[in-house]
Amino acid sequence: MYDAVAAALQAAPDLPVRLHPVACLAACAQGCTATLSAPGKWSMLLGRLDPALAADLIAYAGIYAASRTGTVMPSKRPASLAGIVLGRLPAPLETAA
Repeated sequence: MYDAVAAALQAAPDLPVRLHPVACLAACAQGCTATLSAPGKWSMLLGRLDPALAADLIAYAGIYAASRTGTVMPSKRPASLAGIVLGRLPAPLETAA
């Protein structure tokens, strides 16, 4: 999955997206998984992914990046990714120094 997403990301060099490998997202029963996160936005846990969907995942990431809150409504996602959101986490609260 990582290699497929890396190749799809190379085809979209203008997207403000970085790819980072992780060993485990603790969602084994959900197949290939990924997360999207950015400062001040909801973090999304995505699952049931397939390498054949890598280009659609990159499109989703671009929509996520353009979103003010990180929320990507189902109607805005590629149709192939309609059921991939496993969960979302709120942006961390800012703490006073």
